[in-house]
Formats: sequence, C-alpha cells, structure tokens
Amino acid sequence: MADDQPLRILHCFRSPIGGIFRHVRDLAEFHARLGHEVGILCDSSTGGTYEDRLFDEIRPYLSLGLHRLPIQRSVSPRDLRAFRESFREIRSLQPDVLHGHGAKGGAIARIIGSALRVNRYRVARLYSPHGGSLHYERATVAGQAVFRAERLLERFTDALVFVCDFERQTYARKIGIPRIRSERIYNGIHDGEFEAVHARPDAVDFLYIGMLRDLKGPDLFIDAFARAERKIGRPLSALMIGDGPDKDKYERMMLERGLGRRIGMLPALKARDAFAMTRAVVVPSRAESMPYVVLEALAARKPLIASRVGGIPEVLGKDNVSLAEPGDAESIAAIMAAAVTEDDWHRRVLPDKDVFKANFSATAMAGRMLALYRDLLPPAPDRHGAAHALHAT
Repeated sequence: MADDQPLRILHCFRSPIGGIFRHVRDLAEFHARLGHEVGILCDSSTGGTYEDRLFDEIRPYLSLGLHRLPIQRSVSPRDLRAFRESFREIRSLQPDVLHGHGAKGGAIARIIGSALRVNRYRVARLYSPHGGSLHYERATVAGQAVFRAERLLERFTDALVFVCDFERQTYARKIGIPRIRSERIYNGIHDGEFEAVHARPDAVDFLYIGMLRDLKGPDLFIDAFARAERKIGRPLSALMIGDGPDKDKYERMMLERGLGRRIGMLPALKARDAFAMTRAVVVPSRAESMPYVVLEALAARKPLIASRVGGIPEVLGKDNVSLAEPGDAESIAAIMAAAVTEDDWHRRVLPDKDVFKANFSATAMAGRMLALYRDLLPPAPDRHGAAHALHAT
C-alpha cells in the first residue's frame, strides 16, 4: 500500500493479561499517536482490577472502542456464539486490518476477515502466535489437532508475525514452513522504560514477577531459592508478585519448606514498581516466546536470571552466564548463588544499553508493524470503496 491514509486497525485476542495484552497496548498507543484508528476485541471473563486499570490507561487511544465478550480458552460449542457476536462487532467497525494474537484471537481475526472478503471487503488478516499453539507437542493427540488447524488457517492468512526467531523456527518445526508471508518483528518497550530502576534500601535479593502457573516456573523459583540458601550457607530474601490459578499451591509449598518469612507474596503490579523492590529478577519459565518481563528488567538495568527457553537467548546472548537450563532448579540455584557471592556478576550479565535499545524499542516495533500493514493492503480508493459497499448491505 503506497498511500498515507489513516488505517482502521482492530486487535483480536482472548485473555487480557500478560505479554499479549502488553504487546497490543503498545501497538495501539503508538499507532493511535500516528493518527490511526485502533480498537480491541477480547474476552470479558478474564482479568481483574489490575487489568481494568490497564484498560483505563489505553482507552483514550481506542477510537474504534473496546469490545469484550465471552471467549473460552478451550475449544467448545460456545465458540459458535463467540464467533457470531465477534462477526457482528467487527463488521460494524469496518477495519482495514484484523490482527489476531494467540490461538483464539488468530482464529477469530482470520475466519471473520475471510468472511468479510466473501462480501468483497478488503481487510488484511494477520496472526501472531505469541507461543500459544506452539506450546503443544507433536506427539500428543491435542497437539496434532491444533497443528492441523493452524496449517488449515494459513489459507485464510495474509501474514504471520513472529516476535522472535525461536517462535518462527518452532512454527516451522511443528506446523510446517509457512506457505505465506512471514515476518519477525521483535517486541519492544517504551523509551521511558530504558531508565535504570535503582533498588530500595530494603530490596530483596530476588524477584519473581508474572503469572502464578506452573508453565512460568514459580515452583522452580521456590525450589531454587531454597537450594541457593543451602549453597551459600545463609538466609536470602525474595518476593513473588503476580496472580494466577496456582497461587495457593505455591503458598503451601513455601510454608511446607519453612520459607514463608523469607519469600513474600504480592498481587500483580507494574513491573518498574516491582523492580525497585529487588536486586535481581528471576524468570524460571518452562516455556516462553519473547517475554516482556525480560525486556523490561534489562531496560531497567536489573540483572536477570532466566531459563534458556524461547527467544530469551536472542535477547541476552546465547552464552550469557545468567541463562539456566530449562526446568532445572539446581541450575537456577547455582546462578542465584553466584549473583549474591560474585562481585562482578551483575556487570557481566547485562547487555550493552545502546545495542539493546536499538533492537527492542517500541518505536521500532510499531514502525515495522505499520509498514507491514500497509504493504498488505490495496490502494486506499479500492479499499474504502469496498468498505462502503459492505456497509450498504
């Protein structure tokens, strides 16, 4: 697309929590500031007070509105109602771009975008997996079914957008080499987040921040913390900040191991506020794509200990001494022990500030995404003429 007309962009995803929600909020804000009209369609049954506050912050940038309706995590007959309601909402908004994020958001954007095309309405259909379906294994029945569905949906997709090379390689290995256009566009964060966050005088040694579910490794964090204490022969301190379905399980785990007084727990809050409470951040995930908490911590100049999963080695460098073996509490513990006993450890693990910012800024991310949107669309007169024809039917 060669013109500079404002675009109507609608992001579709299921759960308004975590990295997908952050990614969409950033794209919405940056594109709205450039004069484009942006909207969000997502699930109404997930998220809490914290997410409501985030919606309030982004709402001024959503000229196409915030549209929430029940969208289930698993595939069920109730999906038919969700798709029917989504179709009515999306058709009324007349978007130029439908960008689906995650498996359910990707299905909604591509199926409904294709249905609109039947009515001669030209809309770009994009899909960003953000991990999602790619976490399944090929050896399982569920994995085989999901991957076949993903391959079928390629026929209704104009472009795949991967947030890291790992995600693109995993898609090719599990689903197949894309038969359509695909791009890698790294996640990025705001310029203001590249300012260092200094630890408070009462800061703890280690912080876990994120969803409280096994995939993200809170249990590994607790186990590694206890092992690190034994390695160095003295008590340590830690915080776990977040919400999730397995919170009670982790609280019991801490109490059973006698760690309740040395590991505190707080509900979800903004990452930079949490970073001031610690001297190092731990990301013990069993699986990831490109987690924002890694980018946020490094931009704040917080030393990071992370599992060698997903796109994390692309950010830190594959030989960084802060990378632990996935699912291995002993490996994480050894690095935690080094972090509190080796004087130069913090200096060795942080990437060059200028290089990091050049690769992972939200300005670069939003600009590359916008260029892709425009490249997928026909010239404005053709697109808008189709929109008017659809609106008249």
